[in-house]
Amino acid sequence: MSVAGADVDPLDLVAATLRRVAREAQHVAGSDIEDVRLVVPAGWGPRRRTWMRHAAHRAGLPQPTLIEAPVAVAGHLLADGVQLPVGSFIAVCDVGAGAEVSILRRGPAGFEVLATLADPAAGGTAIDDALAALLGGTSPVQGDGERWALMASVRTGKHALADHVAVTIPQPQGSAVVLNTGLLEQAAHPILHRAAELTTEAIAAAEIRAEDLAGVYCVGGVARMPLLEKALTETAGMTPVVLADPVLAAARGAADAGAAGGQPVGEEPVPPVRRAVAIAVPGFASLGLISQFLLTPEWNGSLMYKWALLNWGELAVAAVFAVIASLGAGTVLASAIAARTSLTPGTPANPGSQTGTGILASASLGVAIAGMYAVLGSLYIGDPVGGFLRWTLLPIAPIVAAAAVMALVAARQWRTPPGGWSKLLAFPTGSVITAGLGMALIQYSLTADRWPNMVLWIDLAGRVGGLLLGVGAVMAVVSQPILRLILGAPLAVITAALVSWPASGILGVIYAIAVAGWWLRQLWTRLLRQQAPPPHRPAR
Repeated sequence: MSVAGADVDPLDLVAATLRRVAREAQHVAGSDIEDVRLVVPAGWGPRRRTWMRHAAHRAGLPQPTLIEAPVAVAGHLLADGVQLPVGSFIAVCDVGAGAEVSILRRGPAGFEVLATLADPAAGGTAIDDALAALLGGTSPVQGDGERWALMASVRTGKHALADHVAVTIPQPQGSAVVLNTGLLEQAAHPILHRAAELTTEAIAAAEIRAEDLAGVYCVGGVARMPLLEKALTETAGMTPVVLADPVLAAARGAADAGAAGGQPVGEEPVPPVRRAVAIAVPGFASLGLISQFLLTPEWNGSLMYKWALLNWGELAVAAVFAVIASLGAGTVLASAIAARTSLTPGTPANPGSQTGTGILASASLGVAIAGMYAVLGSLYIGDPVGGFLRWTLLPIAPIVAAAAVMALVAARQWRTPPGGWSKLLAFPTGSVITAGLGMALIQYSLTADRWPNMVLWIDLAGRVGGLLLGVGAVMAVVSQPILRLILGAPLAVITAALVSWPASGILGVIYAIAVAGWWLRQLWTRLLRQQAPPPHRPAR
């Protein structure tokens, strides 16, 4: 980049600007700056965000917190007392030098960006160029110097029209022209209508209706122009709300982020303790089932040759629970590190990168534990390890494959899912408890001593165990209560009828398939479909 005839690295230019701002802030505060928050467009990916962190580091600033502009604006609205209940949608129309429209949803952990569309030709710079073309037609400018002077006059006159009917614009060659609201509307009309169209397209990209929005809020320098409100009303059919200080709304929201001990807006929330405690449920269930599997086999044969009749389904479910516990623990740990650790320049800046690494590492740990179960079972029972490996590794293979894809998406994703990665990957605890108890009852019914007066109760325990296993499988796949009732009843009857030694492995595989289905559903409905960047449409 050339500045005053000298080549300047853009990174140094931005760092110099940040350094100047930091000096002014330090002068006003009277102390060193310890907390730095930078507002960035929602459409910025990890490369640009890392670049901005490098600029802050070169300026000598502490590691900054990057907050998406629309999320900061939403936080400013809440700080101002705007009622936005959890589950509501809003549109933030940021029209400054360019235009960026974002659709947000308020979730329990904060605001999430559902869709973002940007168009640099739908903002103030395009309006300035159009005005300069209109005013320069009578007296063409010559050279870059005259053009810069004309653009500065046009920009000043455009802002002055917010309080005046007409203003005089000096031209570089000494003449002057009168700029009025009619000329401004003529130049700005197609540009601001493009911004209004961008709002409609962003709503469609978020897969919601305009009627679902709790409000449309305009920020940025151009938001002061009444023409923007008029264009949105005419083109998009929505009456927007222009914030009282549209230029500083995002900055004020970023400053308010994390007040009163809350999490910074736009950052990955630290998983709550109860979620970490819930991870222990599949872990202990896995240990309980593998212990019962090893200690209660059905031995047959004579003293010279004994062989064990094993409940392979229980071994499979124990391996599945081990993978669930490992993945949950690894994701919570990675999310906490991503939220707490200040990254140094040159390292990945997005929480998803740590989460992706955590998912892969924890998936590997889950596979290792499942393999250890197989080796331990082989040594303890005295049978070849091949059968044990088949019933521990094959049922978890689809789960591990889905987790690997999730890790890849997390590493390449720069926008966190609703509630953070740990919430996205929190497997339903109710399903684990129900299926674990069901499989324990099945094993008890298959191996318990059948005293004459206990046969009926033992068989009943097995049928109840099969029923619980079927219910647990449905709880993993389906979240709506009515669908759980519709699908759970027939599946529970089928699994209860299947309880027997020959079908014990099938019961375990049924639950493993349900868990794999849960992961695939999370991957598609909660991450790929909603978090995929919306298509950018060029300006018309």
